[in-house]
Amino acid sequence: MPYALSPQRLEELRQLLARIGVNSQTIDAAGLAMVDEALTHTSAGLQRNHEQLEFLGDAVLRLAASEYIERHHAVLAVGERSALRSHLVSDRWLAEVGQAIGISDALRIGSKAGGDATAAATLRAEATEALIGALYKACDSLEPIHRWLTPIWQRTSQHVLNDPHRGNSKSALQEWSQAKGLGLPSYSTEEHGKRHADPERFHCRVSLEGWVSAEGRGGSRREAEQQAARAALAQLNQPEQLRPARGS
Repeated sequence: MPYALSPQRLEELRQLLARIGVNSQTIDAAGLAMVDEALTHTSAGLQRNHEQLEFLGDAVLRLAASEYIERHHAVLAVGERSALRSHLVSDRWLAEVGQAIGISDALRIGSKAGGDATAAATLRAEATEALIGALYKACDSLEPIHRWLTPIWQRTSQHVLNDPHRGNSKSALQEWSQAKGLGLPSYSTEEHGKRHADPERFHCRVSLEGWVSAEGRGGSRREAEQQAARAALAQLNQPEQLRPARGS
């Protein structure tokens, strides 16, 4: 049996569902209880929390993103699809989606975690992924997820596909260095946290001796390296970087 939700809590959930285009009247009491569970962080100290739905949401998100790419970008080769999908499911992207829908307003969280400003993006990403899992279970379908996320994916995809490097700044930086007859860029990546959805869990520094040094952060090693390479390319596009640094 689903547990009872207070009128205030039901209203919070209904407002959040409305913001993602879901009519709460189409979801039964058990489904609303799952949405509540998804939006209850472990730090709240309650028996039911977001962890299992976050785990499910991770798989559901990847499947839905794969279907989106098949529907809207079928001409892409498999490698390009994989690269695009990595942007459509990243922890940074999830945190941004959570912020856009005001997920923090409906998130039940412990006072200590709630007071940690550095964890805010992580909490949004985790809750958004758990909400995706809850929505899938409550509706027994991916279609509500597609209706919610497709417009967002379209904007993200346009940004990635309009990028001359197709979001693969690391490869572009390597190609640039090889064209110049230089050595390969050097990457040094450190893990600064253990939380799964922390969009700044990894910190990377990339250097190309005599030319550029830049930093990036990401929820995975790959993302942090891509962010660092993107920052390096931005530096190389500046006029003063068209020649080696002094002393090289």
